[in-house]
Amino acid sequence: MKTQDVIALYNQYVLGTYTKSPLCLVKGKGSKVWDLEGREYLDFFPGWAVSGIGHCHPRVVNAMRHQVGKILHIPNNYYGVKQAQLAKKIVGRSFPGRVFFCNSGAEAIESAIKFARRFGSASGRYEIVTMERSFHGRTLAALTATGQKKVHDGFEPLPEGFRYVPFNNLNALEQAVTDHTIAVMFEVIQGEGGVRVAQAKYMKAVRALCDAKKLLLIFDEVQTGMGRTGKWFGYQHFGVEPDLMALAKSLGGGVPIGALVAHSKIGREVLGPGTHASTYGGNPLVASAALGVFTAIEKEGLIQNAVEMGEYLRQKLETLQKKFSVIQEIRGMGLMIGVELSILGTPLVDECRSKGLLINCTQGNVLRWMPAMTVTKRLIDRAIQIFESVLKKETKKELAVSGVSV
Repeated sequence: MKTQDVIALYNQYVLGTYTKSPLCLVKGKGSKVWDLEGREYLDFFPGWAVSGIGHCHPRVVNAMRHQVGKILHIPNNYYGVKQAQLAKKIVGRSFPGRVFFCNSGAEAIESAIKFARRFGSASGRYEIVTMERSFHGRTLAALTATGQKKVHDGFEPLPEGFRYVPFNNLNALEQAVTDHTIAVMFEVIQGEGGVRVAQAKYMKAVRALCDAKKLLLIFDEVQTGMGRTGKWFGYQHFGVEPDLMALAKSLGGGVPIGALVAHSKIGREVLGPGTHASTYGGNPLVASAALGVFTAIEKEGLIQNAVEMGEYLRQKLETLQKKFSVIQEIRGMGLMIGVELSILGTPLVDECRSKGLLINCTQGNVLRWMPAMTVTKRLIDRAIQIFESVLKKETKKELAVSGVSV
């Protein structure tokens, strides 16, 4: 088959819920992927950070291979060794608590919403305050929690009980809290919102506000979790702990898994038997893969590599910023970096792809760089070389449009 053959099958048989690029990937290893025609690409945006330690990491593949011949699925009314071991790993790297397993980030957020509502039901509190420009998923409650009208359109009436405030604005948050509020939820770094980082002062103030008002503080660490920012979890940069934390993406190393971590101080039986469930949640195959992710990060020093390579990538991008005025700002943490442009970013993404580099554009003009935590200086240099060539071409186009001879 050729890529066009696959596209034709999609057009006939698959719902068109995604804006697609004309690229059919069939193989991945580390920070490289190959398409159906055999062309090689540097993947610096591996599945919105799903392949956070690289494609087909050997420790993940071996863990899954070892498990696949034993048992693939255990109903959650029985006990499973791998799920128990994974829960212990997550808690050991985060905060004292217990874990609920599901299949995706959106499901982890849904679990957090249900937990918060159940927690507040006796006192009649159910409202959750979230942030403008946030993104929490595509299921009905998760998209309602998302503070962007574009994801709400056409799905009304939406579930009630959500209020939105500007990110990093404590006064607006304080004004939004009512007698019905039970929780505050936000991403430590807004990913889809443009790679906007929480301010340290804001984080501490929100924690204090939640303590004073007896609100739950929920962190969406679906994209920032598992070492990407240079800590196991993004909140660890700020000296605060959440009451609830949602995880997914890099946790599974490429397979579908989500998790909600509930702090032990909340109480053990907020969500008791019969109140919540996920048929496939934490099954032996995905739990084995996630344990492989933990092993890789721990044994290979990948968090330190995220710090070092994140700084290296940022320096390289800052060098380009001095050369090209279209780069307005560079922001982020570790290997989660946003490059804000003064022009539309999608044409640059398309041109990068044609030259063998995969990155992403969000909010129209912010390029997202989130390479695998196994990335090397050599691969970063190659990616920067491609990006610079694209910027040169774009600059020539801009000058030509303005009438300046080039």
